[in-house]
Amino acid sequence: MIDRAHTKVQDLGSFALPRNFRGRSAILVQLWWLVQATAFHGSPQVLYGFRSWLLRLFGARLGKGVKIRPSATVTYPWKVTIGNNTWIGDDVVLYSLGDIVIGSDVVISQRGYLCAATHDYRSPSFDMQASMVSIADEVWVSADVFVAPGVKIGRGAVVGARSSVFKDLPPMMVSVGSPAQPVRPRI
Repeated sequence: MIDRAHTKVQDLGSFALPRNFRGRSAILVQLWWLVQATAFHGSPQVLYGFRSWLLRLFGARLGKGVKIRPSATVTYPWKVTIGNNTWIGDDVVLYSLGDIVIGSDVVISQRGYLCAATHDYRSPSFDMQASMVSIADEVWVSADVFVAPGVKIGRGAVVGARSSVFKDLPPMMVSVGSPAQPVRPRI
């Protein structure tokens, strides 16, 4: 039962996306989601070049040799930049409501979730806030890792399976846990 005598702390009826938050028209967003659900997700595993072409067609900036599995999901490709020879694994989610920048020679393993936006829980209208996720070159984000909005992961870092990353991680360190903490040098 809701106590109406108190001020609402959350009023989703007043929620509205900031102007131009998506970065493209609603029609283009829907077209991407349709293409992703059919041609992208339905493509054979070996057609990495085709999926990269589709992402580029919708504005993603991808380097050479990028391998993205067909089960990966990209919310807004025009907010994604990926360097050369990077692998995006099965069921990875690039929740690119904000910019996601992934370097070269990076592995984002299966079920990784890179989240570039959140809500302001202090605002009754639950305002949306984008915050860039940045993954430097030669990083391995292993299986089932969550990376929070605004996080930067340094060059050569390794994030252990099922970790949750809520703050920046230093280069060349292995980090594990929830929240992920550096535990030893990579080399």
